[in-house]
Amino acid sequence: MSYHIDIQHACNDALPVTDETLNHWVTSTLRLHFESAEITLRLVNAEEITELNHTYRKKNKATNVLAFPAAHPEHVELEFPFLGDIIVCPTVLKQESENLGISLIAHWAHITIHGVLHLLGYDHIKDDDAIKMQAVETELLAELGFDNPYETEAN
Repeated sequence: MSYHIDIQHACNDALPVTDETLNHWVTSTLRLHFESAEITLRLVNAEEITELNHTYRKKNKATNVLAFPAAHPEHVELEFPFLGDIIVCPTVLKQESENLGISLIAHWAHITIHGVLHLLGYDHIKDDDAIKMQAVETELLAELGFDNPYETEAN
């Protein structure tokens, strides 16, 4: 298996995880569907994610993660299939973990996996799709030693 994860630090937030840990979480998720793949994981400030969220989702607020699946012509051959970009806002993750009373590291793992699953075609708009996506998330998180985030959020 061969993966290329381009981690871009576009904010000054202190991170509770290393690039190696982020890479591990991403590749643990990718291995379910691809022998090789490439993605970009961009860590941004609240202003950048607000602008992206407003431009692409018409929501003028910061969010924790956005995923942008790649769109390239079929005739273009790539060494690694480029799946797309995941944009994460550390500031929002920190605020959410404090508000929810959950571990910041566990929240990072959940949101990173969540973003990768979006690039793999998972969604949560419809209830049936959300159930499938949450099942994959909780299974992957358990493999990585984290509790089910949906049980934690319900308490």
